[in-house]
Amino acid sequence: MPLYEFRCQIDGDFDAWRRLADFDKPMSCPTCQGSVKRLFSPPNISLNSGGLGAIARQASSEPRVVKRDREPTAPRYQSAASSRPWMVGHAPERL
Repeated sequence: MPLYEFRCQIDGDFDAWRRLADFDKPMSCPTCQGSVKRLFSPPNISLNSGGLGAIARQASSEPRVVKRDREPTAPRYQSAASSRPWMVGHAPERL
């Protein structure tokens, strides 16, 4: 259940846990039973736990140096057996 923040004109701000299905239903102040207005509050995201922290640390640090053990081999290309270059690698049909 999400925690919503509300403001009462008489009693001030308060928080209330509500079901997602009840997010648009009217709410009353728990103290004075007056009408309240729901406030927008940004989500609480912690970058110190889990994968988000690791991503943030990687983005702010120096780039990693990647070394290769050996150089990649050059690709072997096949020449076109016919006048159709898009048919490279296909054996021509022989009847």
